[in-house]
Amino acid sequence: MIGIVLHEPEQPGNAGTIGRSCVCAGASLHLIEPLGFHLTDRYLRRAGLDYWLRLDVSRYMNYAAFEEAHPGARIWYVTTKAGRCYTDVRFRENDFLMFGRESGGIPESILLAAPERCLRIPMVEGERSLNLSNSVSIVLYEAMRQLGFPGLLREGEFPRA
Repeated sequence: MIGIVLHEPEQPGNAGTIGRSCVCAGASLHLIEPLGFHLTDRYLRRAGLDYWLRLDVSRYMNYAAFEEAHPGARIWYVTTKAGRCYTDVRFRENDFLMFGRESGGIPESILLAAPERCLRIPMVEGERSLNLSNSVSIVLYEAMRQLGFPGLLREGEFPRA
């Protein structure tokens, strides 16, 4: 299972949409506080629909608590500040993909501690960033593709070449 980590997310609609994507991909969602919303927020529920009820979701008081709960975890940090493209790495089962808050991304102190695990999504020069939920979907489904879409394909669908 791939884990999606949102570091201090601010927008309930994005978190709801990301939760829905996690359910559909068989991924877990990890929320690092402070959150810019309450988990009972109507916009979160609206974007996540009834998928939110089936979501494997965990909350952490801060990044240190997340690290403590997952010692030795392989975490990929998706940021506009990276030089390496997300398609240039080989994802493994149980990897985590971390995304930062909408207004500021992942804190620089975290990125500087592991520059070799920082990844970016290519964009046209001069543009700031993609929507958070779109970014999560792009990288999550690349990881799932590399892993052979475990548990996602029905018998006879899209046979692997």
